[in-house]
Amino acid sequence: MTLNNLEPAEVADLLKKNEILLIDVREPNEYAAAHIKGATLVPLSVFDPQSLPDPGTKRIVFHCGIGGRSAKAVAACQSAGVAIDSHMRGGIQAWIAAGLPVEK
Repeated sequence: MTLNNLEPAEVADLLKKNEILLIDVREPNEYAAAHIKGATLVPLSVFDPQSLPDPGTKRIVFHCGIGGRSAKAVAACQSAGVAIDSHMRGGIQAWIAAGLPVEK
């Protein structure tokens, strides 16, 4: 399985359509400083692919600060046999650069 890089605008559209569960793999202090509305915090430091929230019919997409940690989360899922392949390219920094809103 390969890594599916989604652009911030695509993620924003999928969130608006309620088609994804966005998981923020940053640490709690980063999430508290600024986060994407609707994102669920699951820090990479305590990440377990087997204990991710049930997305129901939605697809899981990871994001982090700039894209590195979310790519590691996808790799961890694939290594554990959890079929998740998507993350947001550039992380929350790209989201902010695209002019998309964050909650503080």
